[in-house]
Amino acid sequence: MTPVHDVVGVGLGPFNLGLAAMLDGAPDDVDAVFLEQDAEFAWHEGMLIEGTTLEVPFLADLVTLADPTNPHSYLNYLRETGRIYEFYFYETFQIPRREYDDYLRWVSRRLDACRFERRVTNVEWVEDGYFEVTARHPESGAEHRYRAEDVVFGVGSRPHVPDNLEGHPERDVFHTAAYRSRKERCLDADSITVVGSGQSAAEVFLDLLEAQADADYRLDWLTRSEGFFPMEYSKLGLQHFTPEYTSYFNDLPQETRDEVYPEQDLLYKGIDVNTSAEIYDALYRRSIGDRDPDVGLFAMTSVEGIERVSGSDGPRYRLDCEQWQSETPFAHESEVVVLGTGYHRPTPSFLSSLESRIEWDDEGRYRVTDDYRLRLDDDVTGRIFVQNAERHTHGVGAPDLGLGCYRNAHIVNRLCDRTVYPEDEDTVFQDFAVERFLETTGGATAAASTAEEDE
Repeated sequence: MTPVHDVVGVGLGPFNLGLAAMLDGAPDDVDAVFLEQDAEFAWHEGMLIEGTTLEVPFLADLVTLADPTNPHSYLNYLRETGRIYEFYFYETFQIPRREYDDYLRWVSRRLDACRFERRVTNVEWVEDGYFEVTARHPESGAEHRYRAEDVVFGVGSRPHVPDNLEGHPERDVFHTAAYRSRKERCLDADSITVVGSGQSAAEVFLDLLEAQADADYRLDWLTRSEGFFPMEYSKLGLQHFTPEYTSYFNDLPQETRDEVYPEQDLLYKGIDVNTSAEIYDALYRRSIGDRDPDVGLFAMTSVEGIERVSGSDGPRYRLDCEQWQSETPFAHESEVVVLGTGYHRPTPSFLSSLESRIEWDDEGRYRVTDDYRLRLDDDVTGRIFVQNAERHTHGVGAPDLGLGCYRNAHIVNRLCDRTVYPEDEDTVFQDFAVERFLETTGGATAAASTAEEDE
C-alpha cells in the first residue's frame, strides 16, 4: 500500500531545497519527499555568466539564517569541498553565482528526500484525508503516485516573453534565461539588441560588451524604463526584506497592498550598482583616443513588435519602437534580439483539480495566510504551503533568497506542530507598524480616531 508521507514538496528550487535541508536538520522525524522534473538540480543555468555574483550575501544560503549549525550550510560546503581557506582570503560577502549553483547541487546530492525526473501533473484531495500527487517521468512517461498529509509547492517563476514579441526562431530571438546556450550565436552576429533594464539584461549587455572587443558586431540596449537606473541597495532600504516588513505588509488590507508593491520596483528590479559601474567603465575605456565603441543605449523606448525581414546574409529582425515620452515611433534592425522581459508565476496546471477548493481573491490570486498556507475549503483538512507565490500578500521579500529561511522556519514549525526554528522578530532598527513604533519610543502616543473625537 502506498505510504502517506507527512509532506510532499513539488519543485526543487532554492526554497524547497532549503526546506528539505531544514527538515533534514530538524530533531523531529518528518517523512518528506520532494519532486523535481529535471534530471538533476539546476539553478538559472542560462544566466551563470562568468564573473557574475549572487545579489545577496552568502549568509542567505539554504539554512544559516535559521540554523547556523546546520550541516547543509554554505560554510560547511566550503569545509567539505576543501575551499574554506580560499574563501577566507577571498574576503567578500557576494559569492560567484556559479559557486552558489554548485553549492545547491552539493546539498541536493546529500538529501535522500529529493526525487528527480518526476514531473507533477496533478494534485488532488482524497476524502480519506490525504493529498494524492501524480507525477510522470519526463522521458518514459512512467507514472508515480504519492500520498501526503500536506503539500508544499515551490515551482518558481517562468521566463516571460510578451505576446507581441513571440513567434520567432529561438536561435535569433530569445529570453535572457537562455543566454549562455545562445552566446556563440551572438558572437557570430553582425548586430545584437538587448531589450530590458533589469539585472539580467544588464549582465547580458556587459558580457557582450566585453566580448565585443574580439568580435565584430553592433551592440544596442533598449529599455522602456525612463533610464538605466540602479537597484535600491542601501542598508536602510534593504530592511524591506525582513520579517518585520513582511509582517507589516501582510497586515495591510489587500487594496492597500496592491497600491504599495507596484511602487517598489527599484527594491527588486533595476541594475546592481557594481554592474552599472562596470558597464560605464568598459564604455569609457573603449572610447579612449576618440574611438567609437559601436554601442547604443536608448531608454524611454517601448518595443511594440518584432518582424522578420530579409537580409543579405540571412534573416534579420525589425523592432517597431516608440520613444514614448516624445511619442516618436521608429524602426530598429538587428540580427539577434535578447529579451530581458522578466519572469512570471502562472498558476500551476497541476492544481486544476483543486481549483474549486482554493480561495481566490478578486484578481484571481491565491488567498494566503500569514504562515504561507493557501486558504482552502473547510472540508480539506490537509495544508498546502507556497514558496514564492505570495508577493501580493507578503510583499517584495517573497522572491528574496534572504527570507527563504524565515518562511521555511514557519513551514517546518507547522509541519512539526511545535517551534523547531525561531520565527524571528525585532531584527532591524526600523519600525513599519505604528503599534510597534509606539512600543519602542517614549515620545509618541496614539491619536484618537475620528469616531472617538466626534463622541
